[in-house]
Amino acid sequence: MEKKQLKKLIDVAAGRCKADLVLKNCRIADVYNAEFITGDIAISDGFIAGIGKYDGGKEQNLQGAVVVPGFIDSHIHIESACVSPEEIGALLVPHGTTTIIADPHEIVNVCGLTGMNYMIKAAKNTVLNIEYMLPSCVPATPFEHAGADITAAVMQRAMADNDILGMGEFMNFPGVISADDEVLNKLLTAKKNKKIIDGHGPGLTGNALNAYIAAGIADDHECSTLEEMHDKLARGMYVILRNGSACHDLLTLVRGITTANERRCLLCSDDRQPKTIFAKGHLEDHLRICVANGIAPFAALRMATLNAAECFGLNDRGAVAPGRRADLAVLNNLDEFVVENVYIKGQLVSTDGKYLPEVKKYPIDSVTGSCHVKDFSVKKLALRLKSKLVKTIDILPDGVVTEKGTASVDLDENGLFVYPSKADIVKIAVVERHKNTGNVAVALLRNYGIKRGAVAVSIAHDSHNIIVVGTNDGDMEYAVNELIKQQGGIVLTCEHNIIANMPMPIAGIMSDKNGEWVNKRLIAIHTAAYEKLGINRYIDPIMTLCFMALPVIPKLKITDMGLFDVDKFAFTSVEA
Repeated sequence: MEKKQLKKLIDVAAGRCKADLVLKNCRIADVYNAEFITGDIAISDGFIAGIGKYDGGKEQNLQGAVVVPGFIDSHIHIESACVSPEEIGALLVPHGTTTIIADPHEIVNVCGLTGMNYMIKAAKNTVLNIEYMLPSCVPATPFEHAGADITAAVMQRAMADNDILGMGEFMNFPGVISADDEVLNKLLTAKKNKKIIDGHGPGLTGNALNAYIAAGIADDHECSTLEEMHDKLARGMYVILRNGSACHDLLTLVRGITTANERRCLLCSDDRQPKTIFAKGHLEDHLRICVANGIAPFAALRMATLNAAECFGLNDRGAVAPGRRADLAVLNNLDEFVVENVYIKGQLVSTDGKYLPEVKKYPIDSVTGSCHVKDFSVKKLALRLKSKLVKTIDILPDGVVTEKGTASVDLDENGLFVYPSKADIVKIAVVERHKNTGNVAVALLRNYGIKRGAVAVSIAHDSHNIIVVGTNDGDMEYAVNELIKQQGGIVLTCEHNIIANMPMPIAGIMSDKNGEWVNKRLIAIHTAAYEKLGINRYIDPIMTLCFMALPVIPKLKITDMGLFDVDKFAFTSVEA
């Protein structure tokens, strides 16, 4: 802020000159005292000058509407919404969200810092404030091939950038706990630049949890039980309660929020697809869930505003108070959280669910053409086994944690897996698409429910190789080849015909279309998945599949290098 702006802000606050804008007759949500203040909000150059009684060059009578701080999503991957940064702004702002803490490790896994630079530049074309974390684990583990390798040396050059808020979720928790040398270098890079470090430590307890937090990890969004939540809070962590398209931990963890610990609790979506946003909204959906489960409205509101601002050092927002950014959401009440209008830096940017700014796009040339697959053929999908007793990746409902299963399967005279007619066990394969290695790993998946055809996606957290599931090798091969032709995205096939698809030219993980277009495509894809392929309706057929290649989420996953036991943090055979 320049001296001239500061003087003006003080003069407006003191009542010596008129504000640029005054929102009159508001019920201002005071997140500090958990009460309403009736009065006006004076705005000068995008900042709140004061609350009370003011005159402005422009005035808007809110007639007693509730005004709250703009919502802050504490952890989100833009790429998982399948849209660009400009389009995520158009999707989220009408729901009262004014700031998101974004970890672009999806695109960085594909395109390296070129992808990071694209995201930063594209974000400047939306009024949504996108605060970026520098991905910490690219690749997430050494047990897969990604499109880039972000070392501590690379981080040292990038971390000092003012566009970088902190270090993204540290998924390599075994590396932290064992004090791996390269991990230490990464952690120290963040510490030396006085940047926050995000956590990702599912299931950690005891001394392992102590070691992880002692390393400087500030928060975690991977709690799945009340005991885990309590332990992390007791050791000084912020706990981020997640409610996305695939993971709904908030529904469990909300029971662990108390008057004693609510100031250390935040809200996030992590991964939220357009269909979920259109159907349920964004953080206002989280807030409704909290209040419906007995959390006091102001406590819930703090989790989406002040708590998040304090956690991430965003001291210019999170409250309706003098000197803060005029990032405001106008609501009907603190029970239903219906968002009527949204202001960002004092400008009206959404009214009645409509995003008002023109959406301008940054060029995507630097992040296209990302499918580089060597020597793929149907032969690489063969699964030869030494025993009929096998391990299966068992999908569990409402999450991305999988179980280690065992089953007895049929083999032909050559020891090749034979697709069963009744058992819900099918092949799952990961095809490397970044380095032309030719790697294809094959394992077995249970509880996906697919009855016919195949599904192939180039969204496979976090390295984003191609992942394909099917009931026969022919459809699986066809789906992969069609996915390569369209340079990434989603393809559903049946009897060598495409029954639904969505190209994603941005790194093979994001569409260049708007949210409504993506939403319609995803609805068509989900409909085809359930009705034509018979996939189980209690899971998200795409987002669930996308997490089957993530070797840092328990318990059994698959990468392009083979079947991976997350508990043992080592590869394992398909045979039991």
